[in-house]
Amino acid sequence: MVHAFIMVKTGAGESEQLLGPIRELEAVTEAHIVAGAYDVIAEVDTDAVYEVLKTASTRIQGLDGVADTKTYISLDD
Repeated sequence: MVHAFIMVKTGAGESEQLLGPIRELEAVTEAHIVAGAYDVIAEVDTDAVYEVLKTASTRIQGLDGVADTKTYISLDD
């Protein structure tokens, strides 16, 4: 199992509208609006690293209003 966190930067005022669609993605176990350089953090569990990258680069970045993502793969068990 691969556990990761995807930080999502959204357009101005779009975090709340994007939270629902991000939470609905199959690999996403949790998602929250946060304060800081990024606007949403999504927690992801998948069987392979490729699926984490696909979730970030295709599914999340494919949503209208997403400006940028940064992915952190957890190294602990």
